[in-house]
Amino acid sequence: MIDKIRLYFLGSGNIAVPVLEVLATAETVELLGAGTQVDQPAGRKRQLTPTPVGQFAAAAGIDADKLASVRDAQFMNKMRSLKPDFIVVASFGQILRPELLEIPVCCGLNVHASILPKYRGAAPISAAILNGDAETGVTFMKMDQGLDTGDIYGVVKIPLCGDEYADALEERLGILAAEHIVEILQQIKCGRLAPRPQDEAQAVLTRKVKKDDGRMVWTLPAAKLAALVRAYHPWPGAYFSLPGQPEPLLVRITAARPAACRSGKPGEILQADKKALMVACGSGALEILKLIPQGKKEMSGTAFLNGHPLRVGIEVENG
Repeated sequence: MIDKIRLYFLGSGNIAVPVLEVLATAETVELLGAGTQVDQPAGRKRQLTPTPVGQFAAAAGIDADKLASVRDAQFMNKMRSLKPDFIVVASFGQILRPELLEIPVCCGLNVHASILPKYRGAAPISAAILNGDAETGVTFMKMDQGLDTGDIYGVVKIPLCGDEYADALEERLGILAAEHIVEILQQIKCGRLAPRPQDEAQAVLTRKVKKDDGRMVWTLPAAKLAALVRAYHPWPGAYFSLPGQPEPLLVRITAARPAACRSGKPGEILQADKKALMVACGSGALEILKLIPQGKKEMSGTAFLNGHPLRVGIEVENG
């Protein structure tokens, strides 16, 4: 009989939820505990809200530690007393110090949403969509003190169709990771899986997404802007401003597609009628299929025109 895999889990984002769910229910795993980031203000009322992992843990009856810092002496002492085989990390949001990574018997294992060494860092999913990649995947990596620089135990890949939204792709990758995590852990513990170093020459680093990244810069090609809409959904969203009084109206685009046959000055309204809402780009045009005007609910581009008629030839602002 194989000893159970004893592990502590650290995660915060949506991609981590299906991984935690599998680890909490697998017969071959002993979940020693779980930790996540502290609650953060969210929404218009800025109410303190648990992370997706925090919300799942509460619903599943898992007493998750809410950690302002994994450097806290009390947390470090707890981990030393637990003596886990693994610390499993998925979309956690804090850097683990070498002192913490030395505690597990086997290793600290990171579940990363890209095919490393491509797209290290904070925004691998958005990067894959923005760059029009043909595939992406999940990497199971032995953690070291670098940023996603550790040796690789395994990679699972999936094809991309070119119409993925970031939130849906994150969910898909979380399920993919969950399907393979237990097998990976078992093979590492039994010594059947050896890590391989990353090719530093192929490394690509991504930075944390900022709100300003969602601004629609109309001088960009239509295909690039359509990808931006999908890459930054739901946050920070792809947004622009329409001229208005007493101030411009901020509009967030939630669905769009390029129309290569149309052209005009970047930012110029090319069509605004019952058939389509079209804006000229650096090359081609962008048809806005769905949008959210500031303070309103999502609607189609054509439905928006019923209450906000636009004249062909006017120019919209970047955001």
